[in-house]
Amino acid sequence: MNPLKGVIPPMATLLSDANTLDLQGTTKLIDHLMHGGVHGLFVLGTTGECTNIAYPMRKELIEFACRQVAGRIPVLVGITDTSPAESLSLARVAADAGADAVVAAPPYYFGLGERELISYFGRLADQLPLPLYLYNMPSHTKTSLTGAAVLELSSHPNILGLKDSSGNAVYFNGMLYAFKDRPDFTLLVGPEEMMASAVLMGGHGGVSGGANMFPRLYVDLYTAATQGNLQEVARLQQMVMEIAAEIYALGSYGSSFLKGLKASMAVLGLGNGRLSPPLEAFDAQNMKQIENRLKGLKAYQTYA
Repeated sequence: MNPLKGVIPPMATLLSDANTLDLQGTTKLIDHLMHGGVHGLFVLGTTGECTNIAYPMRKELIEFACRQVAGRIPVLVGITDTSPAESLSLARVAADAGADAVVAAPPYYFGLGERELISYFGRLADQLPLPLYLYNMPSHTKTSLTGAAVLELSSHPNILGLKDSSGNAVYFNGMLYAFKDRPDFTLLVGPEEMMASAVLMGGHGGVSGGANMFPRLYVDLYTAATQGNLQEVARLQQMVMEIAAEIYALGSYGSSFLKGLKASMAVLGLGNGRLSPPLEAFDAQNMKQIENRLKGLKAYQTYA
């Protein structure tokens, strides 16, 4: 599987109500993603509202998603938690369900120092039943995985790569340089606005939330970048930037990205727009705004 390459969407978690997964909608979403040509699936990431989903629902979603994918593409499972025991419990569920790897960001709430992070991830990787991808998400965890920490941890045989969602191009380019002689170590970028440039610089792909809406757009952009087709990259990048400007920036919520994404997915017939508590979905007025914005997108006109 390594290096893992391509577009690996962080699948949105679809809910019927606060305590019930929308399994019919999830089946439709997985089919939609796979029909769009994605190269893998990331369950229970930030876009999957991982920290808000109750543990029984997380386990149900892991098992259901793995059954639906049925080995056709790699499935990665987010196990980020404040408790190592809970992370290991989710990892065992993932392994039993047939997932291919797990993904973990630093424990949040209490910040960890660099040596504590290295020790934590090293011990976690020792005990995991699946390979581990590190997840740098400082905006949410308040702790950054330094380049030095990633380099040291990369020597662990059960740590296969890094997903960087810092949005810091200097940091990611530093990682590309640091691992120039380690083509086996996967380097994925989270912010979809950076995916094409990251691939052009030698990165392996992106964990792009917008692929929940338009998977083929992001796959086409990734392909154009791997081929060095700069004209096509520029054309498709404009669609990605338009999505970010029109769909992810409505309102001043910390969850505006998720609200806009799930509302747009509902317009596309993928779920109902519901978010997991304590987050709230857009009201009817904002939903109408999203619908109007979505239908005006070049991506909608091209890929819907």
